[in-house]
Amino acid sequence: MEELMGELVGRAAEAAALGAALDRAAAGNAGIALVSGDAGVGKSHLVGALTRQAARRDWTVLTGQCAELGESIPYMPLADALWRAAREPGAEVLREALETRPVLGRLLPDGDGAPDGASELGQQQLFGAALGLLGELGQRRPVLLVLEDLHWADRSTRHLLTFLSRVLQRERVCLVGTYRSDDLHRRHPLRPVVAELVRLPNVTAVDLRPFAPSETAEYLAYLDGGTPPSAEEVARVHQRSEGNPFYAAELHAAARTGEDLPAGLADLLLARMERLSDDAQRVVRVAAVAGRRVNDELVRRVSGLDERAVGTALREIVEQRLLEPDGADGYRFRHALLAEAAYADLLPGERTRLHAAFAALLAEPPASLLPRAAAERAHHSLAAHDLPVAFAASLRAGREAERMGAPDEAHDHYDRALELWDAVPDADAVAGAAREEISLAAARASARAGDTRRGISRLRRLLAVTDPADLRLGVKIREHLGSLLYELDQDEEATAVLREAVDLLPADPPTPERAGALAAYLRTLVYSEEHARLSALAEEAIAAARATGATDAEASALISLAVYREWREGAAADAAALFGRARDLALAAGNYPVAMRAAYHYARVPFDRGELAAATAAADDGVRLALDHGVEWSTFGTTMRCLQYLIHYTTGDWERADRLADDFAVQVVRAPEALVSAYALFCEVARGSDGVRERLRWIEPLWPQDSLLVYISRGLAAEHCLWNGDPATALGHAEAALAAFDHHDPPSIRAAATVLWAHAERGGVDRATADALLERARAAMVIVPGGYPRVWIGVEGHAWLARVEAEHARALGVNDPELWRRAAEAFTYGDPDGGFVYEVARSRWRLAEALVERGRREEAAEEWRRAVATAERLGAAPLLAALRDLGARARLRPGAAPGDGPEGGSLTALTAREREVLKLVAEGLGNKEIAAALYISPKTASVHVSNIMAKLGVTSRGQAAAVAHRAGL
Repeated sequence: MEELMGELVGRAAEAAALGAALDRAAAGNAGIALVSGDAGVGKSHLVGALTRQAARRDWTVLTGQCAELGESIPYMPLADALWRAAREPGAEVLREALETRPVLGRLLPDGDGAPDGASELGQQQLFGAALGLLGELGQRRPVLLVLEDLHWADRSTRHLLTFLSRVLQRERVCLVGTYRSDDLHRRHPLRPVVAELVRLPNVTAVDLRPFAPSETAEYLAYLDGGTPPSAEEVARVHQRSEGNPFYAAELHAAARTGEDLPAGLADLLLARMERLSDDAQRVVRVAAVAGRRVNDELVRRVSGLDERAVGTALREIVEQRLLEPDGADGYRFRHALLAEAAYADLLPGERTRLHAAFAALLAEPPASLLPRAAAERAHHSLAAHDLPVAFAASLRAGREAERMGAPDEAHDHYDRALELWDAVPDADAVAGAAREEISLAAARASARAGDTRRGISRLRRLLAVTDPADLRLGVKIREHLGSLLYELDQDEEATAVLREAVDLLPADPPTPERAGALAAYLRTLVYSEEHARLSALAEEAIAAARATGATDAEASALISLAVYREWREGAAADAAALFGRARDLALAAGNYPVAMRAAYHYARVPFDRGELAAATAAADDGVRLALDHGVEWSTFGTTMRCLQYLIHYTTGDWERADRLADDFAVQVVRAPEALVSAYALFCEVARGSDGVRERLRWIEPLWPQDSLLVYISRGLAAEHCLWNGDPATALGHAEAALAAFDHHDPPSIRAAATVLWAHAERGGVDRATADALLERARAAMVIVPGGYPRVWIGVEGHAWLARVEAEHARALGVNDPELWRRAAEAFTYGDPDGGFVYEVARSRWRLAEALVERGRREEAAEEWRRAVATAERLGAAPLLAALRDLGARARLRPGAAPGDGPEGGSLTALTAREREVLKLVAEGLGNKEIAAALYISPKTASVHVSNIMAKLGVTSRGQAAAVAHRAGL
């Protein structure tokens, strides 16, 4: 059903389930599917794609809809389906079948009227006629019968649905029904029918969930003809639509005309509220003013109704599925737009009075003790035009959000307070701080939330309006501005800003502001020409921080000192202890960005030393720290998540890496998201995944924003092209990855290796170019940008340099086995069975090839077998295919097992589940169909297929199917 899924966004699993039902029906096993979901979630769109696919496969398609007419027209969807199909060109067979079944003919508009639904005999006759009609049509062509909007179905239609679901067995019929789950209140007559049917073995329940943010992004891009939306547009539409495709499309279109809530959408939502009693409608309006979540007691008191009346009203509202219970003391709207529509329907005066009532209640216990009470009071006070109260509550809410690790919310609360500043008498006294201090807090919160550029912009504006005589505030602003500039690799400006900050205040007496500025300045000195000053300045910064209680400044200075000692003095073990101490100090001070910087280095040090078990534990702890404190999208929060993935990729634990990558969105719209997503390419490229191109398509527009993103994604795009026989395109990507960093940066080493690989695949390169690449890699090993020697670089850097030297010789026409042996040994990190598992195997592939060229076949066979074993275990299909090709050409595979094909690989290497998957591959099923048939996720099916191809040593599904057929599977 690949064609079906190509028409849809975010519905792969659902389409696979419906496609599997079609396939079962085509094979003579009737399938029933019940498709549910909220209004607007895409049921009709999904079923429409299914009917078009069935029509393309030359099925008979019958589609009928229920209407909101109660029980007045029995069998309405069946009559609708038959009437529409009978009027289509070429429907002679259907019309003849209807003529032989008068009881069905009477359902049609030109018939003699519907049979008596109360007559048991009439109903049995109609049921039998419907079954016979479907069976007869199915003998000629498979039949798809779609009954839409079953939440409006009459009693007779519900009985017919139950009957067909139970008796359809061997007919070539697929019956699909759709219904709105949000309309199925507790006493809805369809609810027990669904509960009964989903227990039947031939009934598949397909529940359409709302879109995830990445799927909303993809959907908006689809609506705009493929143009990716901005991050702000995705966030706005997804938050308000909550992933409902219809709502998202309406909001997206309305934004073009400046509408807030489209009138048609508002009317649709309000129609549900108008069915309620007067008391229930009043409670809904009060709840809409309260916000998305509604506290039971607050709503009762604001509504003015007595406890019994409110209870009755809430019961009615919940049964109609406008609100749903949320915790022990509250409710929430089933959809945010329901609350918006009800709120917009209030009269202005009514709205103001209700907001004022909520604000008053939230000022006193017990309401003031509720979570987020300050934030809610700020919101209600502002809407009630009580600006002084809104101002004070916003400041309190911002500080609470900072303590809770919610930087996005903290920024919004501080922003609101700043907007109100001029309207509030004696605002400085109320705030307990100057306006500039609150602006600085807002900028810090913005950066902690991952929006570094917005933080920089705010700090620049703040610096421009700050009184130059306020030296301490000027230092603090410059400290944060310089730190953010440094994180965006704007090193020269960062250094200048931070040097200016340090010079504004004298060293004596020590101040926390100068200690913080010194600590930030130290970061820029580690790799600069002024590095010789670092140790002395670090000691000064640490002493000043201790003297003034600036614990976070001490932690930051310790990190820079540790990095300097590691890189200049080779004291990696001592550095690790300093990083751990710095992390603990920053946590104690509540400075989570500094704590994350220390935690990152604490995990990086053992990784660089090849101590992978210690690195794994430290990285896992670091990611938990980021998530616990809401800084997972800060600079080092993002980097820590990438490092965690990279460690598992390195150790060969690709299953864990895949689980981590499940959270790495493909449809990205921000640079931090793109960087995290790019790391998923490591395993995807190594496995030859079909998803590589799609991930790169979303990442590409963000290349100009991040050099590390270019290095990772384009470097891996180059490898993907090389595995797929396109060295020319690969060379372009690899050279772009190489250009992303300075000549002296360690990432240049791996990029140089990929450039040389591409040159070798293109037939070689001139010596000057090859030598320049080799020298650049060697320089990155020993020279930092400031021009002084680097004492320490990790074991991976040494291994990649060995790879560069081997690729350099190969690009010049000399495939030297000793150079490849050195590379393979370097990647083991001193552990023959460990190290960088995949790169050891890749080096052994080239080593075996070089040994074959020198006639050393026994040595070659040993290296080849070890590389094959690793590639099979990892599911590294491209590498295994290359190894199989080498084995076939060099005849390195004597004594192949029975069942091996000429492509290589033995069925004996497959697990029981992999044999099941291979059987379905041989039957021509796609990954989504395999997933539906085996009740696994499409991603799991894709991994199984990749592993199978790797173990069989084949490069296509067709070759895998051929192996299966020859083996009689």
